[in-house]
Amino acid sequence: MDALITAATSADERRREAKVAVLPVGSFEQHGDHLPLTTDTVVASLIAQRVATDYDLFLLPPITVSCSHEHAHMPGTVSISAATLYAVINDIWKSLQASGVPGLLIVNGHGGNYVLSNVVQEANTSGPRVALFPVREDWHQARTDAGLESSGTEDMHGGELEVSLLLHGAPHLIRDGIEQDDHSAPDRPHLLTLGMAGYTANGIIGQPSLGTAAKGGLLLESLSRSAAAHLTILTKG
Repeated sequence: MDALITAATSADERRREAKVAVLPVGSFEQHGDHLPLTTDTVVASLIAQRVATDYDLFLLPPITVSCSHEHAHMPGTVSISAATLYAVINDIWKSLQASGVPGLLIVNGHGGNYVLSNVVQEANTSGPRVALFPVREDWHQARTDAGLESSGTEDMHGGELEVSLLLHGAPHLIRDGIEQDDHSAPDRPHLLTLGMAGYTANGIIGQPSLGTAAKGGLLLESLSRSAAAHLTILTKG
């Protein structure tokens, strides 16, 4: 993870004079027996680092614990409340504004962080200053560009997409045996009530066996291209 956390100094940021900061938001939750609890944080950090590098933006360190309540009954999962995450994001944005950085791109690596949508909507009532990325359309385009074989519905947790990104950017974090972890549960109508344990015994919903490092690289390339539209809105706003 050290390589995924910014090493910039105050002098670096003074020279950069970025008007948009990039904040990766991950989680600390189960991802089966062969992926790390930090998977979503690594995913968010890989995307945030790529976007910040390509567009010369102010990269922030990741938020590593978030709203993983649907995984609560599986070992290793730790969560904070939606209210706490809401407050942390708002405090970070206020601090950025005070230091002369008016824009914030939130890179969310965990689908359960529903509250981030509310944070962004409220922040933008006086004009576009905060964006949530990637949104559904960005993920769909990235899946198409990378040639992923599974859909977003099928590939919900610990599957082809996440494994591909980790194989590309942090392969040392994947343990032997992930290829045997495929589990299908495309219909999850009561996920909010039953949690993940209601639909998977091994913690995976998807096909990690389909993941490749090449797909991971293509996913990052596509997502970086998609980020341009969000950044244009923030900087024009």
